[in-house]
This record gives sequence, structure tokens and C-alpha cells, in this order.
Amino acid sequence: MKLVTAIIKPHKLDAVKEALQGAGIAGLTVSEVRGYGRQRGHTEIYRGAEYTVEFVPKVRLEVLTADGAADAVIEAVVAAARSGEVGDGKVWVTSVDRVLRIRTGETDDEAI
Repeated sequence: MKLVTAIIKPHKLDAVKEALQGAGIAGLTVSEVRGYGRQRGHTEIYRGAEYTVEFVPKVRLEVLTADGAADAVIEAVVAAARSGEVGDGKVWVTSVDRVLRIRTGETDDEAI
């Protein structure tokens, strides 16, 4: 099993969700996060005062999937989240040794 994690721009969330549903993915976890990468934040002007936003708002998606479906998840996320601009985000994959569904006691692939 694989855990596909992606950091994307918040306004791309709906497009990514629809792309994942189109790829047959039934569930995902979404968290609002803040951080920065190469863009190092940005400067904004609010009511005439300039201030620096060091941590940019992002969305973190997590999708637990079978080994064979990880590539489809990655492709769906990248295709829907890519704008070609700095700050589009990152995707990474982590191996998962064991999963247990609390309600039923199902494990591993049955628990996904």
C-alpha cells in the first residue's frame, strides 16, 4: 500500500478532488497548512501598509491506495493542480506497512 501526499494551492482543491473521483479514488484527507518553498512567501499591501506573508496558505491531500493505483493518483493530482507557476506544490509517495479499519477490523487492502 502507498500513501500519496500532495501539497497544492487551495483554489485547485476542487479540480483535484474531481480528478481523483474520475480516477476511481473513493476517499482522501484534506488539511489546511501553511509553508513556503522556493517562492519564500510574498509581500502584500493591506490598508496602505506593506507586510510580508512568510508562510503561504496551502492544502495538504493524503490518499491511501493500493500499490498499483498510486501512479493513477499521482497523475490525477499533477494534471489537476499544475498551473505552471511557482508554488504549484509537491507530491510524494510513502510506503505503508499496515492499515486497520477501526469499525470493522478489516486490514490492509480490505481496509482501503
